[in-house]
Amino acid sequence: MTDFSSLGLAEPVLRAVLAAGYENPTPIQEQGIPPLMENRDVLGIAQTGTGKTAAFVLPLLHKIANSPVTITPKSSSVLILAPTRELVAQIAESIRVYGRFIKPTVAVIVGGVNPRPQARTMAGGVNIVVATPGRLLDHMSTGAVKLDSVRTIVLDEADQMMDLGFMPAIRRIMQRVPSDRQTVLFSATMPSAIRALANDFLNEPVNIAVAAESRPIERISQTVEHMPADRKKDRLIAVLSSTDVERAIVFTRTKHGADKVTKYLDSYGLKAAAIHGNKSQGARTRALDQFKKSEIRILVATDIAARGIDIDDVSHVVNFELPNIPESYVHRIGRTARAGKSGVAISFCDGSEFGYLKDIERAIKMRIDAVGEPEPATGPAVKRRGGGGGGRGRPQGGEGRDTRSQSRGPKSDRGDRNNRRAPARGDRFERDEAPAPRSSWVPNDNPDGDRPVRPANAPTGAKPKRFDRDRARENMIGETSETRARGDRGPRRDDDRPAYRGDKPRRDGAAGKPQGGRPAHAKDGQAKRGDKPAGARRTAEGKGGNAGRRPRPSRNAANG
Repeated sequence: MTDFSSLGLAEPVLRAVLAAGYENPTPIQEQGIPPLMENRDVLGIAQTGTGKTAAFVLPLLHKIANSPVTITPKSSSVLILAPTRELVAQIAESIRVYGRFIKPTVAVIVGGVNPRPQARTMAGGVNIVVATPGRLLDHMSTGAVKLDSVRTIVLDEADQMMDLGFMPAIRRIMQRVPSDRQTVLFSATMPSAIRALANDFLNEPVNIAVAAESRPIERISQTVEHMPADRKKDRLIAVLSSTDVERAIVFTRTKHGADKVTKYLDSYGLKAAAIHGNKSQGARTRALDQFKKSEIRILVATDIAARGIDIDDVSHVVNFELPNIPESYVHRIGRTARAGKSGVAISFCDGSEFGYLKDIERAIKMRIDAVGEPEPATGPAVKRRGGGGGGRGRPQGGEGRDTRSQSRGPKSDRGDRNNRRAPARGDRFERDEAPAPRSSWVPNDNPDGDRPVRPANAPTGAKPKRFDRDRARENMIGETSETRARGDRGPRRDDDRPAYRGDKPRRDGAAGKPQGGRPAHAKDGQAKRGDKPAGARRTAEGKGGNAGRRPRPSRNAANG
């Protein structure tokens, strides 16, 4: 079996790897490290938890140790892009561990925190920048980060970056990096959009695939339990109260759902913390630290954290709600069975999620052991276009409707979105620092836009009735068109007058004015409407009077 010493790594890097307790590389490391050390482009496909981070970090540190480069202000020689803040922090920590004897300078650029310290770190230049695409673009726009010195760029978890809507941002970043670079792309799956990205930016890459696409790790025991939605919380308490659960991660589809589950667990004495996009970066970091130190043994998370949690001792993963994207299931359960250990994945499925379960089983090409009978389907029916659920897209909120691809960008950015199942009713998805989506989700029955679809039996040309003022008066005071024509409205007191829209309040006791407060029209010889009353002009003795002013000539004076 190959060991790290036979890979030709620089002595300080090899010493740090052995000090961390690693002797033999994983398959992705064994196949990926040699070509990366030779400056070849690499396209790698591997399951989560197989050691992809070390596969590209070790060759980068090897080149820094053997071929130090001059650092220029506001730039770096290596750029690593990752989809989430947690994954960025994990990569930066791996660089510090494996580079402990080299001590490379590293800048972490993520959203959710003050950008000024990041700009100060980049002012003098660094060896490696690890960033999320959204915040990196922000710094590029202000001039705090320059990419003209980048010699190696790494795209980690490229498929999730596409799911979060980062594909246009990635293309903009790639166009700013020098063309004579080394490009490395790692992904757990290889949809058409990622393949197109690789064709556009990788130069004769070495293709590495150590496992079938979308296949879960075999050491995980997977079960699905069918139950009504209102029984999920009680079943979750029963599962997490078991003595077999050492450390567990509970996944929900929405941020609000994660907070509700956390409060429910706390009320039963099961200490838990939530981690999702609405949490500040400090709160997310504290929750992960508490989870790693076993101060809490339950972490409730959304899919935004599915690939950013690298903890070896997670014994259980519970899918409180099934994901609407099949590949997310693979990344969720990949949080357990790490570092050669086994794990347990339990999924709860109610009637509205049965379609999601079928998509997951189709994607992983296996049936998941089921407990109980499936619940009857609930909620609005979801129409599907095409076959399978293996496509990819950028999920946006929706209410049980299918979607069509209407991207205005290049086709390579779209992915296979026609086969995506719509999110469940009320779902709101997260996009960590993602740019605004370039497409909108439109119902299948209405390809022309977002306007509501007219029912099939609705009469055409029908318009809503306008307010009929005459009929309203007739109903209120008994007036008809016939009586109105002859002026016979009958006796009526002033306080019986009905109020109409637009009427002004009446002023009681205002002589000479009709109801409504308007001035009466003047007769000949009387003051006209708008004239000022006598004495309105100030006298010469008063302040600002007309004393000393030349009399104003008449308009007809010039004509004689």
